[in-house]
Amino acid sequence: MVSCLSLSTNSLSEKIAFKKYRRGIKRGCIKRPQILPTALRDGFGLRVFVLSDLHTDYPENMAWVRSFPTKRHNKDVLLVAGDVAEMYDNFVLTMSLLRDRFEYVFYVPGNHDLWCRWERDDLDSLQKLNKLLDACRQLGVETNPVVIDGLGIVPLFSWYHESFDREEDITGIRIPSLDMACKDFRACKWPGNLSNRDSSLALYFDAMNENNQDTVKQIQSTCSQIITFSHFVPRYVQAPLAYPRERRRRISPCYWSDYYAANPRTPHNTQLAPWVARFYNLV
Repeated sequence: MVSCLSLSTNSLSEKIAFKKYRRGIKRGCIKRPQILPTALRDGFGLRVFVLSDLHTDYPENMAWVRSFPTKRHNKDVLLVAGDVAEMYDNFVLTMSLLRDRFEYVFYVPGNHDLWCRWERDDLDSLQKLNKLLDACRQLGVETNPVVIDGLGIVPLFSWYHESFDREEDITGIRIPSLDMACKDFRACKWPGNLSNRDSSLALYFDAMNENNQDTVKQIQSTCSQIITFSHFVPRYVQAPLAYPRERRRRISPCYWSDYYAANPRTPHNTQLAPWVARFYNLV
């Protein structure tokens, strides 16, 4: 997913660029998310971009990151909302490339970042998390709340649990159980006191945020604008760069975001999107 928040009034050039971008999507010319071309930063104030689900273990996704211009965003802020790469070396390379291109880079982990299938070191997922956070510190990537030009940015550590699901059950379709469908149950390795099968992981990640409560309270009292971001959101509304096969499903025959613009997600809407429904059998 790629998006940008500008903290000042949008210029005419940005609107024209966005219209051209939308036309390119409709014509099928744009094959993956692009950072919109913009005028010089001086006309915008502080710009904040958001990326998630880069999955740079796939060479074409890594190539996309490498294609970022090296000068255009050197005064901008980038929020990286998880799922950078499964392999540690690819994670470090990706974050290094992004850090070279943006003045500030923030990161929170996603579930794929903590998979332990192919690592050379015999680490569990919690040890790998600490290794990723150590790498971020060495690279100058922020994982804690920071104020930049009066804007408060608060990364939030999080994990999911099926008890959080408040949407109606999907009927008429054979849906596998969560531990069968979700690869996290096999690809993550947690120490004995943490498990995907109860709320312990969600509570653990939430407790990581408690260490920053004093900073967050200070940001709340001094900043009129605050951005929080996390990998896990209340409902699935992001359009990630994702795996190549997923990207093809979402962009053809209809563009992913346009579909949900026309078919808003609501807690009572259990109709599957067309690229999802064809992979399930009717009961």
